[in-house]
Amino acid sequence: MSDTIQDLVVPSDDPEVVRTADALLPLFYEDLHRLARRERRRLPSDTLQTTALIHEAYLKLRSTAGFNDHSHFLRASALAMRHVLVNRARDRLAGKRGGGAAVLPLEDEMLPHSSFQSDSRILEVNDALGQLATLNLRLARVVECRFFAGYSEAETAQALGVTDRTVRRDWTKARAWLLHALSLNADASDAEPLAVHPHRLPS
Repeated sequence: MSDTIQDLVVPSDDPEVVRTADALLPLFYEDLHRLARRERRRLPSDTLQTTALIHEAYLKLRSTAGFNDHSHFLRASALAMRHVLVNRARDRLAGKRGGGAAVLPLEDEMLPHSSFQSDSRILEVNDALGQLATLNLRLARVVECRFFAGYSEAETAQALGVTDRTVRRDWTKARAWLLHALSLNADASDAEPLAVHPHRLPS
């Protein structure tokens, strides 16, 4: 993934600004449970329970220097959970005979913020985000918040420091780009994954 937990950390020696995951986890435990439950509802099938998901994400967060506020911590938490879910999806597909399930046809309603369709789709969207980030980093982060973290428009706006209207516009644009990219990938069976035109963004 192009983004890392460390990329979200704002180094500082001010104890009022930098707070470790150990200090913040008890304060935001309910928020993390809510976020983890959202992720669990969207998994195609998995034995990873909510508490285990939080624990795996927490272990990733402990390696960081600190966080400057609530939104910063939850954004890093969402990214950590994305890493956990993507890695588990990759492991499941690698263990399946024939390299994994067939790619599902993509319709517009198949890319809401509320559901994953398959492990393959999780990985496809995750890979596409790397390419989208080279075109427009904010669009990629909106997708991360809306699709992977399941944030509402208001929550995404808070996490990214923009307005609800900006999130709504960016989500529409990013979603259109992803649908186009994933559709091309599904049609081009003999091409490299996500062999799309990286300079094209919906207007």
